[in-house]
Amino acid sequence: MLLSIILSLIPLAFIRPILFFHYTNLATTILFIIDYILRFITADYRQKDSSPIAFIKYPFTPWAIIDLISILPTLSTLNSSFKLLRMFSIIRTLRVFRVFKAFRYSRSIVIISHVIHNSQDALIAVCTLAIGYILASALVIFNVEADSFNTFFDAIYWATVSLTTVGYGDIYPVTTTGRITTMISSMFGIAIVALPAGIITARFMEALIDDKKKNPKQ
Repeated sequence: MLLSIILSLIPLAFIRPILFFHYTNLATTILFIIDYILRFITADYRQKDSSPIAFIKYPFTPWAIIDLISILPTLSTLNSSFKLLRMFSIIRTLRVFRVFKAFRYSRSIVIISHVIHNSQDALIAVCTLAIGYILASALVIFNVEADSFNTFFDAIYWATVSLTTVGYGDIYPVTTTGRITTMISSMFGIAIVALPAGIITARFMEALIDDKKKNPKQ
C-alpha cells in the first residue's frame, strides 16, 4: 500500500501527462477502492460496534474522508458518466491527500494523532489565544500604521507573520510606534508558538513511554 501511494504521487512531479503513469494511477486507484471497500465492510469490527450505526459513521470518519478524496480525482477518468466528479479531475493536486493515507501505516504518526486528540482541549485553547492575539495586533497596527496597510486583511497577514516570527518583510511598519508594536508582537508570538510545541512534546513522551510498556519487545 505504501508503494502504491508513492507511485500514485509521482505523476504530480511532471507537468505533462505520461502514459505509463496514467496506467499506474489507474492501478493504484483500483487498489485504493478495494482498500476502501474492505475497510467499510469491516467497520463494525474495527470500531468495536456491532450495530449498523458503525457502517453509517465510517464514511464520515477522518481516515475514510481522506481515502475517498484520494479516489475521486481518478474515478472521473475511469468512466465518463461520472459527470459530477469531473471537477475532481480538474483539481489534480487533490491526489496529494494520498500522502495522508500513508500516515495510517506508520506507528509514529498514529501515536502523534492520538497525542493531538488527547491534547485537543489545550490546543484549542492555545489556538483561540493565538487568533485573539492576531486580531488584537492587527487592530492596533492598522490604526497606528494607517499608511502602510491598505486593508485590514493586510494587517491580519502582518500579524500572523509576526506571530510566527517569520517576517517576510513585504509589509512592515515605518513609524517608531509601529516598530515598537511589532517588537512586542514578535516577543509574545514566540511565547504563543512555543505553547503547542511544549504540550505536544510532553504528551508525546508520555505516549512513547506507555507504548513501550505495552510493547516491550518492540
